[in-house]
Amino acid sequence: MAGKVAMGGWWRARRAAARGDAGMTTSEYAVGTIAAAGFAAVLYKIVTSGAVSGALESVIGKALDAPF
Repeated sequence: MAGKVAMGGWWRARRAAARGDAGMTTSEYAVGTIAAAGFAAVLYKIVTSGAVSGALESVIGKALDAPF
C-alpha cells in the first residue's frame, strides 16, 4: 500500500512539472522554423546549381520526347 501512495505522489509531481512548461512550445516552433528555412535555402542552392539544373533539364527533356 505504501508503494501505491508513493507512486501517486510521483505522478502528481510529474503532472505538475509538465504543466509548468509554459512557452516551451513557442521556442520549439521558432527553432523548427529556422531549421526549415535553413534547409530550404541549402536545397535551393543545390537545385539551382549548374550540374543539378542540367540534369533536371535532361530528365525533363527525355520525358517530354518519349514516344506514345
